[in-house]
Amino acid sequence: MTIAKELETIQDITEDVIFPPSDLFSDEPPLESELHLRQIILLLSCLEWLWRDRNDFYAAGNLIIYYSQKKLKSEDFRGPDFFVVLDTERKTRKSWVVWAEDGKYPNVIVEILSDSTAKTDMDLKKKLYQDTFRTPDYFWFDPYTLEFAGFHLLDGKYQSLEPNNQEHLWSQQLGLYLGVYQGLLRFFTPKGELVPTPEEEADSERQQREIAEERAERLAAKLRELNIDPDTI
Repeated sequence: MTIAKELETIQDITEDVIFPPSDLFSDEPPLESELHLRQIILLLSCLEWLWRDRNDFYAAGNLIIYYSQKKLKSEDFRGPDFFVVLDTERKTRKSWVVWAEDGKYPNVIVEILSDSTAKTDMDLKKKLYQDTFRTPDYFWFDPYTLEFAGFHLLDGKYQSLEPNNQEHLWSQQLGLYLGVYQGLLRFFTPKGELVPTPEEEADSERQQREIAEERAERLAAKLRELNIDPDTI
């Protein structure tokens, strides 16, 4: 074998077989639009706020999942728009590296559709999440057309989820519903209550305090009209 041929062979092997470390940076491309970014942040902030006292999950958006140690090609890593892994340590990560995480794959994946990604999300990724990731709950949502669908893994195949009366879809893994609210995908409790963002909850608490204060002021004014000292009540 000539030196040139040997170098060519080595180069081919190097390109095809790379044994990566477990500490890999995510290399996801930019999101399609500002709306996609806002949707991902909304899902992430709501779930982390709801589960703020839990340390047994990992949630991320637009982050690479590496799932093959043999080589680093496009078919061996994917970057879901939003995913949740249960029964794992809650900490920051550069990426999700399956072989460094006890072989864990996401329990829930949500893809935010766009014109350029819809076909892949509905076909290639759906098959990958079903057959390789074995992700129990998979959802997709289009923030422009409001198309929303969900699937649950049953006997190795994704089965379409049926919406409830509010058109919400149940995630067995999260113990929450997902549904469209004011044009964006949101989480809902088993009772159908909207899972708030931290800001929404703070506003709600402020409004409740203001209502309580107004009621107290009206009651005090009424008592004074009746010549009753409010402090004696």
